[in-house]
Amino acid sequence: MRSLNRRWILVGLSVSLLPLAACTSHDTHAAHKEHPAEVEKIEGSELSRVTLTEKAIQRIDLQTVAVREQDQDGATRKLVPYSSLLYDAKGRTWVYTSPQPRTFVRTEVEVDRIDGDWVLLSGGPAAGAVVASVGVAELYGAETGVGH
Repeated sequence: MRSLNRRWILVGLSVSLLPLAACTSHDTHAAHKEHPAEVEKIEGSELSRVTLTEKAIQRIDLQTVAVREQDQDGATRKLVPYSSLLYDAKGRTWVYTSPQPRTFVRTEVEVDRIDGDWVLLSGGPAAGAVVASVGVAELYGAETGVGH
């Protein structure tokens, strides 16, 4: 008789916990509906445009800076933070420019040299262009589908 009572107690507990389990799976499903990044192929290129949600930008603490110009050894050079630089599997160097708020496009750059925390560019985006300086690896992962 005692075993039968325990069984009914366990059945009652299990049944009472089912609604909680359903809520949890529904909440998890709802959280996955919002995609942190929208990736759109740029026609005629290997590149994509990555647009992040505000929440995604906060989550990865994405930061941007403007490309600067500086006279260096008698020539004007563009400067970006070293943290903006991305190397791909083929050894090419890139930065993510931001043509619009929350939107990023990978742009190939030519590195003249690295000086501490700064990269002097001999080719790449124009002075004043906005580039990502924190969250670059996450942008690349979103663009290339890493983690999805």
